[in-house]
Amino acid sequence: MEDNKKKGLLKEFKLSSISLKNKMTVYVLTGIIFLAGLASYMAMPRESFPEIVIPQIYVGTAYPGNSAADIEKLITRPLEKEIKSISGIDKMTSTTVQGYSTIFIEFDFSISPEEALRKVKDKVDLAKGDPDFPNDLPADPNIFEMNFSEMMPIVNINLSGDYSVDQLNEYAEYLEDKIEGLPEITEVDIRGVTEKEMKINVDLAKMEAMEISFNDIAAAIKNENITISGGDILNGNTRRTVRVVGDFNSAAEIEDVTVKQEKFDIVYLRDIADVVFEEAEVTSFAREYQKPVVMVDVKKRGGANLINASESIDKIIEEAKKNVIPSDVTITKTNDQSDRTKRMVSELENSIIFGILLVVLVLLFFLGLRNALFVGIAIPLSMLLSMFILGAVGVTLNTMVLFSLILALGMLVDNGIVVVENIYRLMDEEGMSAHKAAKYGVGEVAMPIIASTATTLAAFLPLAIWPGMMGEFMFWLPVTLMTVLGSSLFVALVINPVLTAAFMKVEEKRSNPKKLAIVGISLITLGCVMRALDVNTLGSLAIVGGLLGFANFYLLTPATKWFQTKFLPYLEKIYKTFLAFALRKWNPVFFFAGTFGLLFLSIALLIIIPPKIIFFPIGQPKYVNIFIETPIGTDIDETNEMTKTLEARILDYLKIYEDTTGAEVEGTGRNFLIKSVIAQVGEGAADPSQGPSMGVTPNKSRITVSFVEFQDRRGIQTSDVMEDIRKIVRGIPGIQVVVDKNNDGPPVGKPITIEITGDDYDELITQAENVKNFISERNIGGIEELKLDVEVGKPEYLIEVDRKKARRFNLSTAQIGSTLRTALFGQEVSTYKNKGEDYDIVIRLNDDYRYNTDLLMNQKITFRDPSNGKISQVPISSVAKATKTSTYSSVKRKNMNRMISVTSNVLDGYNANEVVAEIKKAVEEYDLPEENTLKFAGEQEDQAKEQAFLMNALFIAVFLIFLIIVSQFNSLSTPVIIVGSVVFSLIGVFLGLVIFRMDFVVIMTMIGIISLAGIVVNNAIVLLDYTNLVIARRFKELGMNPDKGDRLSVQEIISAIAEGGKTRLRPVLLTAITTVLGLLPLATGMNIDFFGLMSDWNPDIYFGGDNVMFWGPMSWAIIFGLVFATFLTLVIVPVMYYLLIRFKYKLGLKARA
Repeated sequence: MEDNKKKGLLKEFKLSSISLKNKMTVYVLTGIIFLAGLASYMAMPRESFPEIVIPQIYVGTAYPGNSAADIEKLITRPLEKEIKSISGIDKMTSTTVQGYSTIFIEFDFSISPEEALRKVKDKVDLAKGDPDFPNDLPADPNIFEMNFSEMMPIVNINLSGDYSVDQLNEYAEYLEDKIEGLPEITEVDIRGVTEKEMKINVDLAKMEAMEISFNDIAAAIKNENITISGGDILNGNTRRTVRVVGDFNSAAEIEDVTVKQEKFDIVYLRDIADVVFEEAEVTSFAREYQKPVVMVDVKKRGGANLINASESIDKIIEEAKKNVIPSDVTITKTNDQSDRTKRMVSELENSIIFGILLVVLVLLFFLGLRNALFVGIAIPLSMLLSMFILGAVGVTLNTMVLFSLILALGMLVDNGIVVVENIYRLMDEEGMSAHKAAKYGVGEVAMPIIASTATTLAAFLPLAIWPGMMGEFMFWLPVTLMTVLGSSLFVALVINPVLTAAFMKVEEKRSNPKKLAIVGISLITLGCVMRALDVNTLGSLAIVGGLLGFANFYLLTPATKWFQTKFLPYLEKIYKTFLAFALRKWNPVFFFAGTFGLLFLSIALLIIIPPKIIFFPIGQPKYVNIFIETPIGTDIDETNEMTKTLEARILDYLKIYEDTTGAEVEGTGRNFLIKSVIAQVGEGAADPSQGPSMGVTPNKSRITVSFVEFQDRRGIQTSDVMEDIRKIVRGIPGIQVVVDKNNDGPPVGKPITIEITGDDYDELITQAENVKNFISERNIGGIEELKLDVEVGKPEYLIEVDRKKARRFNLSTAQIGSTLRTALFGQEVSTYKNKGEDYDIVIRLNDDYRYNTDLLMNQKITFRDPSNGKISQVPISSVAKATKTSTYSSVKRKNMNRMISVTSNVLDGYNANEVVAEIKKAVEEYDLPEENTLKFAGEQEDQAKEQAFLMNALFIAVFLIFLIIVSQFNSLSTPVIIVGSVVFSLIGVFLGLVIFRMDFVVIMTMIGIISLAGIVVNNAIVLLDYTNLVIARRFKELGMNPDKGDRLSVQEIISAIAEGGKTRLRPVLLTAITTVLGLLPLATGMNIDFFGLMSDWNPDIYFGGDNVMFWGPMSWAIIFGLVFATFLTLVIVPVMYYLLIRFKYKLGLKARA
């Protein structure tokens, strides 16, 4: 009778029952998942961080020879006026410098990048059609979609040796052509080389004497340097094309061009100018360890496989060394992003392996070897199924995806633990067959684990709709987690029941010692033979397999047997007794009140001993950039000499890290800390975090110091090295130096960014300077160096045309400006082709005239007077005057308003939030004019925005969890208990941060708390669901009906709750321990190279690294909260459940929770 009653309460889950009836199909499906997932994993492109694809459009317009103020008026404002009418613009900023205008338009994510690009192009075309828009631009505005993954070089290839720059450049161009042919590569640039051009250096005196103008020379060149097709001619039965070939083949041919001919007088170009094929004006220098190099910058296509690209580049270099490039040409690779990616991916892969081993070891003790394998199979199957799904939608294998796998490591076995443990319990305690136990065991827990998985997914769901660049950066974290957890649920409900029904046994056969010895010795012997044959990895696996067999038989099996038969029953007994004590008399009230008190205490401690608040994880620098700016207007040669001085200082300082006992390495000598020191001057030396720099920057340079990998640094903190470098580069008057480290994660502004806006730019500059000086005088600690993002004092000659005088001579401002521009800057009139390369043919005055202001202003404009047809010559000085003055280097605008930013980095050891708080307090005393506004932006603006979203995401996650639990239990009271456990779990997070003095990292700690909300509810759901089942059985056993008002006695309630808690103790402890252990390797930074261990017995064990800096705060938040939440689930949740039932009894309600 009792069995029938119990059978009436047995549940069945249809999907699991179907899988049990179709075992062979499930076996085949398992094989497909394994093979397809493994293939997807191997094929997925590798990246350090996810590719950020945001709808951001760049518009760049070159107008050489014009000042920033003029270009703002003529180009930037008209373009902004048209572009602003596009709907969906989030932010529009522009920077106008001498000769160039750049506009960045950021759209919200409702608009695709393709649509944004099309709309911007349409508006730019409208602006160009305006009659006031300049019609003499050298090229149309350059409009393209910003792709951050394609902006930064993935590697620098440096060529040096006892060869001329031309020869090195030839080898570099060979590499450029080969590398550009790779499908993964989008762009290759050569630095440290000055492009050649065909220069026509005009003698002003001779040109004026011959009454020849620049336009005459340009027309003569264009008319001669031309190839024209003349059509086809039929010659007998053959049709031949007619082609007139006039391309220049040498400078001598150009010199022989006729510029002017009157009667018998012919003026050749050589009569008035020198024609030379030589380097254009120097725009860049490149050095490695103070030695000049030709540098090849390589940029990867977005979404392409970085590792494959790097390996292909290595093959090209090796092939070039063998066949093309002489052996005495030194080729080095610096700033190789693939090294970093390989290391980060390898560390995370090893963390996954380490976590799996820890999880399986715990399962082994709790469940025994056979059951541990049933649960453990969920790890590779869930991960491989996830890899297949993610690979199918084009996801790259990056640190976000890999960390998500680590975070899911403990959670993805939760479902399997509950299923396998319940099936085993039914076989062991109820005496069911394996098939029946699988059928009904899954049925008992199917809905709870579906609900618990849904609650976890609900916690991560808000993170998947995170707006902005940070959301784009973090997107694959929640998506990967949801994919893995969904896969684990599928494995638990479909695959695990089939495997347990086929192979699970209550009594595990003890292995035959003789057979075990034979197999173990055979494996070890085979492994030794294989290693002797250089099959190291397989040999090591065989040896480890043999040793593990012996360890399992002689150590683990006895230990697990003791753990399961002695320790766990004792633990369950102690727990049941303690829980009964907690539920006795007034104890539940005391426990509940004490938990509330502990919550308030933890909040109070967090306020009294506040942790440092950091926006994004701060790791040790992998490389340090020293950005140098000489006064604007400084010649590139002077900037280069200044950079050499700083290079020498830095390299002299870095000698302290030389190891005289170590082997000498090319370039670095015996320096164990430094990988490379690269210097770039001029073009390509600007800060890449500020976007692409299209203008010429002769007053800027950059020195990059790259460090070896973390484990090779011998404990040296590279942040200390960076601070030392900051000190030694100070003290050079007249230059600005900013020392910055590599930026991990999405681009954010400077920690200190103050935006000042206003209409009058001169007044704006004054106010910005005053604000900078005002803050500097307060001597606030932690500020590196405040600087404006615009420079004043750029020297210029202001040419003012007297229009009345000009009109008398039939001259226009355009003619005067064009003549001066050609004389000084030069005019590209045609193209010279040589050896497959195109070079500009440029007309300008020779250097004797170009850099003499008086001669420039007194030069005569030669033109044919339209009124009489005669040639006239008018000195520029007779219609215009030149005045020495100065102007600003650039005009910055944001959302159509002129703006100047005051920015600075924060010194290492200081907290950015605390420094900015002091600055805000100081700035409150500054008297800013009404026409100007002041706003803190940059990292602070981003932090406030992201923090607000994460708080909202937490509330949304809790609300979604509540809705799911309500639908699961068809009750409001039970979900309140479960959500209460989520709130109480914060006690562990807060106390952990305070006790261990850890930083509160806004992004990572908040994501950890949100993740914790989804994890904590799982055990509570399973515990309460089973407790409800036990109470329902008690009613059934006692012949009582709660719907008729029947009530269990207090003792029966306590007994039922204690029984439910005791039965669910193992899965609750298992899920908590496995989740914590899965995260522990990453939280502590313990790295073991399992691949090195298997190949050459070198585990390369070390603690720390880049990953622990990035992911540690999130991992610890989850660990602290989960450890405390486990106590909550086992004690406080039953206490609240008991109080709820007693409260309902008092109100006369039904006894169901």
